[in-house]
Amino acid sequence: MNSTNNTQAKKKGISIFALAMLNIVAVVSLRGLPAEAEYGLSSIFYYIFAAIVFLVPVSLVAAELATGWSEKGGVFRWVGEAFGPRLALVAIFMLWIEVTVWFPTALTFGSVSLAFMGPHQSWDQALSQNKFFVLGIVLAIYWLATFIALRGTAAFSKVAKWGGLIGTVIPGIVLIVLGFSYLFFSGRPPQVQLSWHDVIPDFSNFNNVVLAASIFLFYAGMEMNAIHVKEVDDAPRNYPIAIAIAAIGTVCVFVLGTLAIAFVIPQKDINLTQSLLVAYDDMFAWAGISWAAPIMAACLALGVLAGVVGWVAGPSSALLVVAKGGYLPRFFQYTNKHGMATHIMMVQAFLVTIISVVFVVLPSVQAAYQILSQLTVVLYLIMYLLMFAAAIHLRYSQPNRPRPYKIPGGDMGMWIIAGVGFSGSLLAFVFSFIPPSQIAVGSPEEYVGFLVVLTVIFVSVPLFIYKARQPHWKDPAVTDFAPFTWEIENVHPGVINPSDKVTHTLNQ
Repeated sequence: MNSTNNTQAKKKGISIFALAMLNIVAVVSLRGLPAEAEYGLSSIFYYIFAAIVFLVPVSLVAAELATGWSEKGGVFRWVGEAFGPRLALVAIFMLWIEVTVWFPTALTFGSVSLAFMGPHQSWDQALSQNKFFVLGIVLAIYWLATFIALRGTAAFSKVAKWGGLIGTVIPGIVLIVLGFSYLFFSGRPPQVQLSWHDVIPDFSNFNNVVLAASIFLFYAGMEMNAIHVKEVDDAPRNYPIAIAIAAIGTVCVFVLGTLAIAFVIPQKDINLTQSLLVAYDDMFAWAGISWAAPIMAACLALGVLAGVVGWVAGPSSALLVVAKGGYLPRFFQYTNKHGMATHIMMVQAFLVTIISVVFVVLPSVQAAYQILSQLTVVLYLIMYLLMFAAAIHLRYSQPNRPRPYKIPGGDMGMWIIAGVGFSGSLLAFVFSFIPPSQIAVGSPEEYVGFLVVLTVIFVSVPLFIYKARQPHWKDPAVTDFAPFTWEIENVHPGVINPSDKVTHTLNQ
């Protein structure tokens, strides 16, 4: 008895610092830093603005939703409780398809990293601009990541853990340390104006805010760790503190890493796919350790593989849960002996292969990179818009639902936090359709048309699937996919439910 009590007494929840670090590692990526280095010191403003109107609201809103509706389904569950399964299917499909579109852009960075393992920078740059080299490496890394993910949780979690450390954390530290050492000790002038007046963007030039919309994607993914709020001691007090630490830490990594690139690469020479590697090359050459550049390129490529492995498995597994609930045909419910969503992953692999071929037909690798990056932002923001709206709606339709973590300030607090997140997401969504003047993307009309048409297509797919659903799609062997609260009570979504019980206990 005493032993049991001692064990229970020693058992502790996740600490504030541990949760903060968990969120920082989940969100931080070096891949997109060159895009914001275009802005020099004004990137500081954009990073802080996006953190306030997006990162913090996503973290707090997702924490309330994840603890209040912890049944399987994630964002599908949250949106479905508020608005019904049609929009819920749109939300979860946006999460899956935006990752599918994101893979070629992330892997383009991986291919460039491998190109920079060569003997000479000019040779490396030429190879990284070769569309067929990029396409070949993109597909090779992606299919390797898919193979690893299909081996199950144990396999891909190891790759994600060590690849994240070696390919993101260590390179990030090296970039910041070398960048600021270059600034203070090289004796060379920085390639960016160091005046506090430059921190505030020139809003008279509308084009200055267009490319900055991509910063919102930098902060995406914080909702994935919201479920851990239940493991935090004194969550109402400690969770917001952890989120504040994570937000500040994430902003610092992004700001310092972006400035490190801006110190070394002239603004006119910044390339979205190459500049991070060029910056490493230049800083290593200045420090007299040029031999380290290929090693760093290999580390960054490993980091890309680690990130892709995790994102291949995560959204596909979430979509599998929804499929087995009867919202996708039986074909998509097939799993292998490791419990992985084999058919969903294979369909995704086919789509990634097709999308990757776009690199061959667009004006340049950089143009394809920008267009696909913006499409990813658009699709992801649709999911976030639905999530923020659902959080507000559920405060009224299920007011007594137990919420282990609840955004403080009552309904007004929810309106402020989720309202700011919704408004910021909507603003970034609109800006994402405007071609950035800093990057050659071919015809502006074709750029906008490409984004609009693909967005309409991808949003229409889940709507058509929902309309075509059949009763036999639901797997009778699935017993742990709880029905929605309004289904149990035989009412429509949005009807006020006064119950103070969680969903799975309502029909007991």
